[in-house]
Amino acid sequence: MMRLHPISTLLALPLLALTGIPAQAASNCGLLDAVGGGTSISKTIQLDGPLVFPFGRTNFNTDFIVSRPYRSYLVNFRSTSSKPGPYPIQAYLKFSDGTNLQVVNQTLDAKPGQFRQFGPFASLGGKLVNQVNVKVGSGYNANATGFSYVVSVYGCR
Repeated sequence: MMRLHPISTLLALPLLALTGIPAQAASNCGLLDAVGGGTSISKTIQLDGPLVFPFGRTNFNTDFIVSRPYRSYLVNFRSTSSKPGPYPIQAYLKFSDGTNLQVVNQTLDAKPGQFRQFGPFASLGGKLVNQVNVKVGSGYNANATGFSYVVSVYGCR
């Protein structure tokens, strides 16, 4: 096990606090780009209208592009709301053959500013991950509507 010098540990704390990744692992991980641009996506959980289900649309899903193979993936979530609230969170590894694997399925009762990292989630042998989908929000939990968050995904070698 590698020991960090006390000064190195102090310098690594901001990186850990901002990204959720320890400094020694940061060189092995890279942020994935979201479909539509950007690496850290800010959203507010909302429904597009009174008849969302089954006819309308939501902003629940964010897809991140996997442009090269990684061994594992980390999903980073931070509440940006001023009040605590429920965040229904699901995440999926989507494969090039059209299949997917659900890796997160929980409701996080997050306080304002709370950070949570999910993973690492290993790639399945023989399958190529081409996207990581993060879904925050649910038509079955109207109490989550209006809460804001930031989400990002790391691919790690």
